[in-house]
Amino acid sequence: MIPRIMISIRRPQFFWLLLIMCSVAFILPQPSRAQQEPGSKRRLLNHATPAYPALGRSMGLAGVVKVEAVVASDGSVKNVDIKGGHPVLAQAAVNAVRQWKWEPSAHESRELVEVKFSPE
Repeated sequence: MIPRIMISIRRPQFFWLLLIMCSVAFILPQPSRAQQEPGSKRRLLNHATPAYPALGRSMGLAGVVKVEAVVASDGSVKNVDIKGGHPVLAQAAVNAVRQWKWEPSAHESRELVEVKFSPE
């Protein structure tokens, strides 16, 4: 039999451990639907080069911005969602991807795109 004093010491520790584990589960990034569903991987016909933001250039920022584009059946972009990347570069990536054109298809699709930025 465990003495009562031992139980009262272990319960708060268990509570905090459980709270931390649950918090971590909510903080970890969840995969996007585009990664879970088999993607159509439509062929990209035309893509505009993103304008490098002046603030990003002055800060010497480089990196990749991940976005998910909802592409209509005619190949035009209906919507763009930012999935990751530096906030200073993200809007430039969205503006560029909105101008892109994919090959036509029978259905709309979700395309996961990585836009790379490097100061030159």
